[in-house]
Amino acid sequence: MKVLVIGGGGREHALVWKISQSPRVRKIYCAPGNAGIAAQAECVDLSAEDVGGLLAFAQAEDVDLTVVGPEAPLAAGIVDVFEAAGLRIFGPGRAAARLEASKVFAKRVMQRYGIPTADGCVFDAPEAARKYVRQLSGPCVVKADGLAAGKGVIVADNYAEAEAAITDIMERKVFGAAGERLLVEERLYGAEASVMALTDGETVLPLLPAQDHKPVLDGDKGPNTGGMGAYAPAPAVTPALLRRIEAEILLPTVRGLAAEGIVYKGVLYAGLMLTPAGPRVLEFNVRFGDPETQPLLYLWAGDLIEAVEAVIDGELRGVKLAWHPGTAVCVVLAAAGYPGGYRKGDVINGLEDVPRDIAVFQAGTARKDGCLVTAGGRVLGVTARGADAREAVERVYAAVGGINFDGMHYRRDIGQKALGTLGTEDRDRM
Repeated sequence: MKVLVIGGGGREHALVWKISQSPRVRKIYCAPGNAGIAAQAECVDLSAEDVGGLLAFAQAEDVDLTVVGPEAPLAAGIVDVFEAAGLRIFGPGRAAARLEASKVFAKRVMQRYGIPTADGCVFDAPEAARKYVRQLSGPCVVKADGLAAGKGVIVADNYAEAEAAITDIMERKVFGAAGERLLVEERLYGAEASVMALTDGETVLPLLPAQDHKPVLDGDKGPNTGGMGAYAPAPAVTPALLRRIEAEILLPTVRGLAAEGIVYKGVLYAGLMLTPAGPRVLEFNVRFGDPETQPLLYLWAGDLIEAVEAVIDGELRGVKLAWHPGTAVCVVLAAAGYPGGYRKGDVINGLEDVPRDIAVFQAGTARKDGCLVTAGGRVLGVTARGADAREAVERVYAAVGGINFDGMHYRRDIGQKALGTLGTEDRDRM
């Protein structure tokens, strides 16, 4: 089987790494890929958003299966285009991808089908939004409607911060067209968790719950990023709570879309707040999360290709997932300046000394003059597995300590919230 993976970040490196373990796969392409991916796949000089070019490549190379990593090509309708050409591709179609491409669309779906989420209002003009947050006179969340690389959500502690967010999104256009509309929501409190599930449009099969760390600084301080690290499983999501999330959030979303003529196939990602009143949806994503995918795939004991094909063929009901015991933790090493304007071209040292049983998934990397150098904001995702959360945290930070490049920064508290283990007995019941 020939497989094409679309994307070039740490998530895609993890996907290529996992797909390469399938005995059914003989060739992997990745477009555009990165320096780390090039060791396991043939990198193709095509943008992840070049739908026409990707289709032509897949046809010319007789690609058997395409796996889409990032959200932008899904929102652009790549699945519809490939399927119309008779090609097998993993991911939701354009209509379903609006769950991530438009926070307004997602909010309306949740309201229509009784899916628990925060109260909120939609605005097309900044003055109306400012008037609304003045009336709230307290903390709120301001969200750009469209895709903003995981950075379009601003948690405001007061009116001044909310007003600044509205100005940035709607007037300064810091997220471009994504800020034509915005959503102002009540602020929810509790532990955050990420629950991803495979779905074939009928069956929903949750993966291990994970926890992402969005803010750039320790203690969840500073501006949001695409994700500074993640771990799985998240002990805050017990087996009983995971079943509740499936019943109250994941299944109603898939069924609600089906009632509107939208068949959702692929990964459904629910970003959740675990409030005292129960789980509430903060956002939906329509693909594997980044960096949650890195620890999840490091724990996945089965063949990813078998699960992907079951989704495409509508045969997910017969699939049972297997997981390695323990906990996996991913720490993201970021470039100088990230999440703002970041520096490129710094030489990366120390990867040759990382133990073989610790994965370094490359994201923003390139080769220059024979050296591995930084080429993006999030550069590496160092991922380790341990018998429990404490061992995984110790092992991953020991490996991080041997890696360096100028301006490198990272959070030092990834996984701290997981120090208290989820037993194998509980995982077996998921």
